[in-house]
Amino acid sequence: MVRRISRWGIIGLVFLIPVILGILFLIRHFTRDDTPQEEPVAIVPPQMKYGIVIDSFNLHNRTVLKDQNLSDILTYYGVDYQTIDKLVKLSYPVFNLRKLRTGNSYTVMCSDDSEQKAHYLVYEDSPVSCIVYRLADSLCVYRTVKDMMRVVTTTHGTISSSLWNAMIGSGADPGLAMELSDIYAWTVDFFGIQKGDTYDVLYEQLIVEGDTIGIGKVLAACLNNDGHPFYAFRFVQDSVAGYYDEQAKNLRRAFLKAPLQYRRISSRFSHSRYHPILKIRRPHHGVDYSAPVGTPVQTIGDGVVVQMSYQKGGGGRIIKIRHNSTYTTVYMHLQGYAKGVRQGTRVRQGDVIGYVGSSGLSTGPHLDFRVYKNGTAIDPLKMESPPADPVKPAYRPAFDSLRMEYMKQLSQKNQGITTVIP
Repeated sequence: MVRRISRWGIIGLVFLIPVILGILFLIRHFTRDDTPQEEPVAIVPPQMKYGIVIDSFNLHNRTVLKDQNLSDILTYYGVDYQTIDKLVKLSYPVFNLRKLRTGNSYTVMCSDDSEQKAHYLVYEDSPVSCIVYRLADSLCVYRTVKDMMRVVTTTHGTISSSLWNAMIGSGADPGLAMELSDIYAWTVDFFGIQKGDTYDVLYEQLIVEGDTIGIGKVLAACLNNDGHPFYAFRFVQDSVAGYYDEQAKNLRRAFLKAPLQYRRISSRFSHSRYHPILKIRRPHHGVDYSAPVGTPVQTIGDGVVVQMSYQKGGGGRIIKIRHNSTYTTVYMHLQGYAKGVRQGTRVRQGDVIGYVGSSGLSTGPHLDFRVYKNGTAIDPLKMESPPADPVKPAYRPAFDSLRMEYMKQLSQKNQGITTVIP
């Protein structure tokens, strides 16, 4: 009996399967949506330049020619003199047209039709800044700034002759050498840099429209001079940025190491020196820095000019600066004084106060530099300079964290881009 039921069940299934499939086909056929499916439309963003939609313009990119002015440029594109006169007046509070520089780039945007009417003139007064003259509709003149990226990158190298040449050899911006000179001005004698010294620097590159236009902040550096590593880490505390060593001590000192960039030290501090002109022995309580005529002389610290005079038969043109109740410095044999410097002037560390000369009793251009402590002459090369404030205890954890990250990046010596700063 069981076998007979199974046989009939199988026979029933054989007949039912085609019927079920046919029903499913009819359901699918009559419920199918034959409406054509639209392809998704890609949205193309408008092309922008200088903050202007340029899709409907022809762009004419040119450079300012010698003796060319705004009127010359605009009349070439058919702009009438009445409009130009209005634009000149609108330009006064935004941009001084007398500063239109030969060789700078400008772009004229004309309508993309047979009329070719000029709608905009954009003058690039710097790599990041532009002056926009709107010529159609309501006249307008305004300044706009290009999008600039800050890219953190590293560079490292070995010095064979000078830091400047080493930077150029490694492909880094040579201006980086000047930045390092400023950062290490209080701690490293750059005229004592030796062949074989090394450097590692973490810094920002400024990039506009794919072109590198310069350097931004130096974030960290390690200058290995005569086997001794000098670290510098940029850190901000109380909204003021400064550079500190690995022990959180401020690299800035009360005084610069030297008042100028010199060729050599031609005479040192001495209580008995043979004078090359007077042919006698007498004290020389200063350091002579040999340098070309006109070399800028800087004050080594903040202070007030207390004397400017000409010492006949002696120091020639001199400047004396009182820095505090303890220290006074004197700069002698100057060719002349810097503009705006006079007795009573308050000067800041690094300000140019005069220029190397050969006034007074001198055998050639040099600076005789003297330092007095409590009224007594001391050797400038042996002067102890008290450091500025270190990182405050409250900021120390943040500094230590940043220092470790910067040291890690410096030690990797990966030449090239590491981070893009939005």
